[in-house]
Amino acid sequence: MLSCHFPAARILLVEDDPLLASHMQGNLQARGYNVSLSQNGREGLRLASSGAFDLVLLDILLPGISGLQALQHLRERLGVPVILISALGGEQDRIAGFSQGADDYLAKPFSMDELQVRIAAVLRRVAYERRELMQASLDPQLQFDEARMDVSLQGQWAELTHTEFRLLELFVRHPEGLMSKAFLYQQVLRRAYSRHDRSLDMHISHVRRKLQALGYTAGRLETVWGKGYLFTREGV
Repeated sequence: MLSCHFPAARILLVEDDPLLASHMQGNLQARGYNVSLSQNGREGLRLASSGAFDLVLLDILLPGISGLQALQHLRERLGVPVILISALGGEQDRIAGFSQGADDYLAKPFSMDELQVRIAAVLRRVAYERRELMQASLDPQLQFDEARMDVSLQGQWAELTHTEFRLLELFVRHPEGLMSKAFLYQQVLRRAYSRHDRSLDMHISHVRRKLQALGYTAGRLETVWGKGYLFTREGV
């Protein structure tokens, strides 16, 4: 059995063949992956859109909506990597899959070893791209740990929640960029903005308090009343 290089990866498998789905789920879990299963296109899209997964294995021929339709909707919302799996392995089928934004395309039948190699390759590329992006926008004081979903300053961890980490990461990547509440709700909280929903304000307040407790001075998270929030650099 090939070794698994990403044992903590969370995978969503969307496959309507119960025997194949069970076989794939059991095999991948035996290799150390955390695998959730859906057998319906609409349900798979809903789960994938939650942002809780590192990779989606998506069959094309599904009840509800097709895998290509689900992928199209998914690409409008977030960039989770997707490997399409299908009995349709012709050139035009592969072109259609990649055109919709698939990261890889695996034609049935395939071996579990080949599936593992494809998964590891996609996760490795995504991890590299995330490290490169984080280095390009590295904060002069904070150290970002993508795996831990937290930041540290001089060895002290802020103990951010996952939502707080995603908020701070987004702000640090886009300093001086005004972000509306509606945008932040969609990008980070993954739901529509409501005037009576104070969740975002609570998360912003927690981020400010935790950064202050660290002694962070390189930036400030400002409220622009009636418009949203702005992250500004402090003399750097």
